[in-house]
Amino acid sequence: MKKQDYTSTIVVNSTAKEAFKCISRVSGWWTENVAGDSENLNDIFTVNFGETFVDFKVIEVIPVKKMVWLVTDCNLHWLSDKKEWKGTKVIFEISSENSATEIKFTHLGLLPDIQCYNDCVKGWGQYVKDSLYKLITEGKGRPERKIPETANASH
Repeated sequence: MKKQDYTSTIVVNSTAKEAFKCISRVSGWWTENVAGDSENLNDIFTVNFGETFVDFKVIEVIPVKKMVWLVTDCNLHWLSDKKEWKGTKVIFEISSENSATEIKFTHLGLLPDIQCYNDCVKGWGQYVKDSLYKLITEGKGRPERKIPETANASH
């Protein structure tokens, strides 16, 4: 049996342009604890969840069609291999037909045999299928709230 990277698809009644814009607004759907930029090629950003952090570099951008983030470093504090995501890629592929826009989300390297798979699948389900979906369709996602210690940090 072939190992499969985690993939999920959502369909929204929105334009590809709006979906692409929302994906780039990480603080609107994933976590408010983000530093850096995530919109353009070579942008670098970090998401934080307490002790956990993930550093990304935007390595591919095809406006309104595709965005790819490379994990350049991470600390997944609850895992035995805290760098389990390092070198993996997060891919958003966008296509439209009539008033519907499909977003195919893939975490390349998130495989069923790695330690965080089950927890990470639940997390991506919450953030992509629920929060990103709501941001695109309702204008407000459900990102992880800002950690008080970093409330005054600049972006």
